[in-house]
Amino acid sequence: MIDQREKEYLLAVADAIPRELMVISMDHIICAANKFAKDIYGEDIIGKRCYEIYFGMDSPCIKCKINQVVEGEDKRQEGSFADLYFEDKVTLFPMIGPDGKQCVVRLDFDITAMDQLEKKLHLSNTFLHNLILSAVDAVIAADKKGKIFIFNDAASKILGYPREDALSCVDIRDIYPGDMAREVMKKLRNKDHGGPGKLKSYRVELLTKQGELIPVELNASIIYENGVEVATIGFFHDLRETINMEKELEETRMQLYQSSKMAALGNLAAGVAHQLNNPLSSIILFSELLLEEELEDRIKQDLTRILENAKRCKDTVKELLEFSRQGGGTPFFADLNKAIDRTLFLLEKHSLFKNIKIIKKYDLGLPEIKCDVQQLNHVFMNIIWNAAQAMKGKGTLYIITQKLPGEKVKIEFCDTGPGIDEEILPNIFDPFFSTKKQGDGLGLGLSIAYRIVENHKGKIRAYNKEQGGACFEIILPVNRG
Repeated sequence: MIDQREKEYLLAVADAIPRELMVISMDHIICAANKFAKDIYGEDIIGKRCYEIYFGMDSPCIKCKINQVVEGEDKRQEGSFADLYFEDKVTLFPMIGPDGKQCVVRLDFDITAMDQLEKKLHLSNTFLHNLILSAVDAVIAADKKGKIFIFNDAASKILGYPREDALSCVDIRDIYPGDMAREVMKKLRNKDHGGPGKLKSYRVELLTKQGELIPVELNASIIYENGVEVATIGFFHDLRETINMEKELEETRMQLYQSSKMAALGNLAAGVAHQLNNPLSSIILFSELLLEEELEDRIKQDLTRILENAKRCKDTVKELLEFSRQGGGTPFFADLNKAIDRTLFLLEKHSLFKNIKIIKKYDLGLPEIKCDVQQLNHVFMNIIWNAAQAMKGKGTLYIITQKLPGEKVKIEFCDTGPGIDEEILPNIFDPFFSTKKQGDGLGLGLSIAYRIVENHKGKIRAYNKEQGGACFEIILPVNRG
């Protein structure tokens, strides 16, 4: 028999253990507890039911081990006290209480090595948790039913869902457009896209909370447990910046190509024009002198035809020389709104503009820009004339000017014509490219416009409006240096 002093020592030992020690009856009532347990759950835990103080529930845990311990052959069980709700490992022992009734002793493991391992595991889990949350790419994981259980800050930023909302009420299928989630799973289960259970560098679009489609590169894996598929995890790299950079690089490459082509053709045009200019001037001069003589009508008619065609050739040579010009006169600061108005004044009286409505939307605060205004008038005239011809003399022409950030201005000419065929749109600034009938033009007008804008350190582009019609957009710096 244990004497009173020995009992006191045993009670002192129980209270000295820095882990929970409890005695629980078969009807889940806490019969005894050490000081450590009382410090955690309160001095009044004796007489309360274990599931009340642990989980605040009003009925026993689904996987309660108490009955298993008592009924088991070895009278002992190690494992989770309530696997669905409780994470700490415990050891349960059956015992007979002072009243002769069956009960169970519940004791937490308190081995120093185990404690250290738990701390290391906790630190590792914390580090991994923070690593995932702070990753640059979006990280999303979901179980087989589609419920999301990992959703980091990058995913929230890309998709627009607060992390709490994504974890509670967003299905993984909600972030993919259409049936794309099913397609991704098919590829994950196919060995041809990185191996079974893996998907590498797959481009897909994600659907944001606001309904916007975001291009991403996906690397994903299936998570297995004991060989059974339980979840999937995906790493999503936002491609918007990459795509924009690729587009800018391609535009720069095309501009360099266009510039080099224009320079070469400009030099060629200048050489040809100078070679033709002198003989044409002589033909015109002598034709005019002969026409002043007393000649037969038939001869005068022939001379007139020679003179008209020579002047036409002279105009073509002038256009070639204009095309080859590397720069105009001395640049000065000019008002582009007034420059456009001067161009319109020269054109509006022409019969082609009789049934064309011109709507001007000028930025009255548009700053003056340093430019060769004569050359820019040539650009404006060419674009306006082409728009009138495209509309076949009937429609509306919108002319818009606007100040842009960064000391730039924008001029837009938009018509209500049929637009530009998408197949030829990339070629319209090429020299000698024309959609007009033979004899109606050399196809140099837009090439010259391109060169003039380029010489002003600006950009010119053409595009079609969704509602129909073509637009020419010119962006120029306020001071080209």
